[in-house]
Amino acid sequence: MISRNLYFNIVLRILLIVALSFILGYLVVKGQHFRIFLIGITAVIILTVNLITYLNTTNRKIGYFFGAVKNEESNLRFPIESNNRNIKEIYRGMNGVNQQIQELKIEISQQEQFFKILMEHIATGILTYNNKGFIHHANSSAKRLLSMDVLTHIQQIGRVDRKLYQAISVIKPFERKLVSVNLGQEEIQLSLKATSFRADANEMIILSIQDIKNELEEKELESWMKLIRVLIHEIMNSITPITSLSESLTHIYCPADKPVSPKHITESTISKTIQGLDVIKKQGKGLMSFVESYRKLTRIPKPEKKLFMVSEFISRVQILVNSLDYNNNISIDFQLTKPDLEIFADEDLISQVLINLIKNALEANDTNPSGKIKVTAGLYKNRNPEICVIDNGPGINAENLETIFVPFFTTREKGSGIGLSISRQIMSVHGGVLKVRSIPGKETVFCMSFPG
Repeated sequence: MISRNLYFNIVLRILLIVALSFILGYLVVKGQHFRIFLIGITAVIILTVNLITYLNTTNRKIGYFFGAVKNEESNLRFPIESNNRNIKEIYRGMNGVNQQIQELKIEISQQEQFFKILMEHIATGILTYNNKGFIHHANSSAKRLLSMDVLTHIQQIGRVDRKLYQAISVIKPFERKLVSVNLGQEEIQLSLKATSFRADANEMIILSIQDIKNELEEKELESWMKLIRVLIHEIMNSITPITSLSESLTHIYCPADKPVSPKHITESTISKTIQGLDVIKKQGKGLMSFVESYRKLTRIPKPEKKLFMVSEFISRVQILVNSLDYNNNISIDFQLTKPDLEIFADEDLISQVLINLIKNALEANDTNPSGKIKVTAGLYKNRNPEICVIDNGPGINAENLETIFVPFFTTREKGSGIGLSISRQIMSVHGGVLKVRSIPGKETVFCMSFPG
């Protein structure tokens, strides 16, 4: 509506100027009286000045409006009681736009206030700083964790703990770090996670700081409790028969708390004694084997890392796997999605883990008439190298998924229960992880994920 009236007035004035110009041209050609020509020239000048004045008036009003918006004068109101219809409509439109801007500012302010309150209420510390280290915002949790009332630059964190400052100063977007920090006489474990965004052509870093000491202690205690339960179970299984047999043999030779006379010892007594001692010997060897397994579990060798080609590594593992004795109904397929993939690790230890995972998959599919095992190697979504063993065996139920890495836990009759525990420890000393997911009756996937 505004543009229609504006255009109409501008076009009308331009048409009048053009029409008068044509008439003046015609008068000049016809040689009319100079006075009439002078009147026509005056009329053209008046119309031109009027057009310029009209445009300037409108432009000044619009310029004044945008100047007010730029200076955030949100209370500005334009009078709509003007007799000029065009100006009245322009003012009405400006007031409408200004009202929308005010409502938008109020909404943004409310959202900003909401997020500030939300940040102050979360237990995780949040720091926002630019690429020069100047902190724009630090919530109360971050200040409490760092024991500081004011934070303006990340260099201030160096006063609390130099190691923490160094970790924060070099952390990259989407990177995680775990740092041990000494605050007074207490040591806490802080988990750092960074992300970035662009604001006014500057890169801003959002850093989350979380104290995970209690969570680590709870997980450690939980792991110890699981281990103790398994140890008690295994030791009791070995000690109970030994104790029972010892009591039986003691009763044979001391029936009434007095040693039996040698003349009463028969061949049957000797035979029972030999059988009982043989069982005790076997149980003792079994217990010694169990202790030896525990010793292996606690003595993972330090990895001798070097860069090696995964293609050559997979070829050697394939040769080893082909030498294993397994069901002919099981097919094993090796896939390398990135031929030039390299991993920085101890090749022998990693080979031990991969062979163990393949053996577990073979055992799980021993009775499967159409067992399929696939070994894949490539880069995962986070660009980290991964080697996965996938099989279509019976799978692992959700309850056992939480305990399969607990030392000595096994669901197999002849299993030792330390293979997966050692495998996870080997991956841990490499800075990687051993992950598992399973859909019972469909597939089970073990993945060795290495740091990028």
